[in-house]
Amino acid sequence: MVNHELESAFEELMSRIEDVFAGKQGCMSAKKYLTGLLSKMERKNNWQIAEALGDTTPYALQQFLYRGRYNTNKLKDHLQTYVNEKLGEPDGVFVVDETGFLKQGKRSCGVKRQYSGTAGKVENCQIGVFLTYASQKGHTPIDRRLYIPKDWFDDPDRCKKAGIPDTVEFQTKPEMALEMIKNATTAGVSYQWVTGDCVYGDYDPLRLWLEAQRKYYVLCVSGKEYFQIGEQNLSVKTILKDLDEKNWFLASCGDGSKGARVYDWQLLELPVAVGAVWKRYLLVRRSKSDGELRAYVCFAPQEVAILKFVEVAGVRWTVECCFAESKSLVGLDEYEVQSYMGWYKHVTFACLAHALLTVLSSKSLGAKAIQQYKPSSCSLSVFKKKRGLHG
Repeated sequence: MVNHELESAFEELMSRIEDVFAGKQGCMSAKKYLTGLLSKMERKNNWQIAEALGDTTPYALQQFLYRGRYNTNKLKDHLQTYVNEKLGEPDGVFVVDETGFLKQGKRSCGVKRQYSGTAGKVENCQIGVFLTYASQKGHTPIDRRLYIPKDWFDDPDRCKKAGIPDTVEFQTKPEMALEMIKNATTAGVSYQWVTGDCVYGDYDPLRLWLEAQRKYYVLCVSGKEYFQIGEQNLSVKTILKDLDEKNWFLASCGDGSKGARVYDWQLLELPVAVGAVWKRYLLVRRSKSDGELRAYVCFAPQEVAILKFVEVAGVRWTVECCFAESKSLVGLDEYEVQSYMGWYKHVTFACLAHALLTVLSSKSLGAKAIQQYKPSSCSLSVFKKKRGLHG
């Protein structure tokens, strides 16, 4: 793929989102900001973006994020349409997960000492809940929510200073995930499966809504969840203690950084979910290295092959790739804004930038040549070797 094709892809994306902004200045600022996020700079804060673009100060970009009047949800809608057209497949997978944004101080909207999977411990941070899309063509975030801890809403003045709209109410992370899935479904994003960890798998309304929509899922569940096995209602923790050793089978749930990810698996049938055609299952994974067990509740038509559940369980790792790539390539976590809307503006642009890179990567798999793109004399940081491109 030659440079003019890459520039064409960027211009196409810009043409899709130009109606979000009130005039030419807004479009120009959006183009500059997106270009900065796509640049080869190691850091993507406003000062370095401005410097790379030839601006003497970052003030114009800061005002674009702080005071720019444009609808981030409309920008997100364009993102979903773009991803659906370029990467969508009928058996696409939605993955729900969260990631932490380490912060100092108390002013950043939603900040609190809370557990961050990014840090692996309790830290002062913000938490973003994301919906990502995965298909054979690629994987990328398509929606985002800023989690605001409940105690923030006990302090109206703090909420006002952080710019939280009066209409925003406390939502749990699973509630946010279900809302994003519903919105993407209404928007027509093509998918068949949903997967995620036990924070979301333990949330009954999410599973029941997917079943009502006849969408399939493979969701991790914790040991405290209960399911009927035979005539007994047992906790997952209890079920895992009494598995028949003869029922294990060996299978890979996809390739990882060290090759095929091979585990032992068992599939236990649960009571009929909806009529005779639809089935619920409990899928159990056992690690080959340490014997660790993990359980997934599954829902699909009975003709779906066992190995398909294993495959979808493995797709969950793509969300970790999305977070790592978005942070290292397009500055997802390098924003300097503290307000509610500032967070949504930066993160939505970062999602757009990652989507563009994913689309370019999907067109270039197997390509051996370095691909470069220079909108407005600013280089595009193309995907690294792990995504099929060489840097």
